[in-house]
Amino acid sequence: MTDFNWYTELNQPFLSPPTWVFSPVWLILYIMIASSLIIYLAKKYDESKVNGYIWFFAQIILNLLWSPAFFILKNLWFSFSIVVLLDIAVYFTIKNFFKVSKFAAYLLIPYFLWILFATYLNFGLIALNY
Repeated sequence: MTDFNWYTELNQPFLSPPTWVFSPVWLILYIMIASSLIIYLAKKYDESKVNGYIWFFAQIILNLLWSPAFFILKNLWFSFSIVVLLDIAVYFTIKNFFKVSKFAAYLLIPYFLWILFATYLNFGLIALNY
């Protein structure tokens, strides 16, 4: 269970959205991420698509690791390091997907922007609470 009480008690950086925003945003983003993968899977391509799969599943793993690091371990530095790696992995996922399907890559751009925003929020929490 996510501990939003701990999160809301922290000093929040400028532009922190209310907690109710996170669930609908993530629902939309997960639909777009899944759609992007389906398009990438279905698209014929003359060269190997392995790098795209590697980056895609790396970012999924990092995405899944961030919440426990942040909400269960309550470790802002560890969660920040995960989200920075996530930023890198999503960038390379987009870059590899773009070679195969521009549309699949474009579907990941809102996700990339959201996690860049999450990186800002995570760093802001560190700056304001340590």
